[in-house]
Amino acid sequence: MRWVALSAVVAALVSISSFGFATVVQVLPGLFDPDGTGIVTAHWVTRVGLPDDVGKANHALFLQKDGPTSVNASAFAVIGGVEGLTITELGFDYRNDGHCGAGAPRFNVTLPGGQYFFLGCVYGNPQIAPPSGWTRIRWNAIEGTVFPAGDYSWPGFPQVVQSIAIVFDEGTDVGPGFALLDNIDINGSLIGKPVVRTP
Repeated sequence: MRWVALSAVVAALVSISSFGFATVVQVLPGLFDPDGTGIVTAHWVTRVGLPDDVGKANHALFLQKDGPTSVNASAFAVIGGVEGLTITELGFDYRNDGHCGAGAPRFNVTLPGGQYFFLGCVYGNPQIAPPSGWTRIRWNAIEGTVFPAGDYSWPGFPQVVQSIAIVFDEGTDVGPGFALLDNIDINGSLIGKPVVRTP
């Protein structure tokens, strides 16, 4: 029930964010907290991300669940403007003092037929991201593992998608309860601040 409700919220936001913006990609933070627990947070923060081309610290996406994993609440970010896009690669950089678990942060990818898949942080292929203190994770045709949410299999990259979201719903009982993400990778286009990028 929890996945169904969150998927409905994400689908509605993707529909809104994609209207009139078929060729741009943006990352839109949001919260799923139907019981009003107040333990989840999602927003862009300044001057804590990886340096940009001129050496200034970039933005980072902050996702937090400050409570038990069992609580029905999630921080997330919808990747707007990807409906109908053929994806060849997904990924992000995460700061090493945050959480990187089997289920969070993760990409939730929904295909046009309604099947959806989980790309959990520990199942991506890790790479070193400069400077030290960050790790780069990638999924593509040769890297990373993707898990189906139902009785079907991942058809592989490249793949046409209906929606993509980054979800954080693992709490302080299994880790620090937060993640800082930067350079969110959609087909090699890196999103490192809350500004629309063309893919």
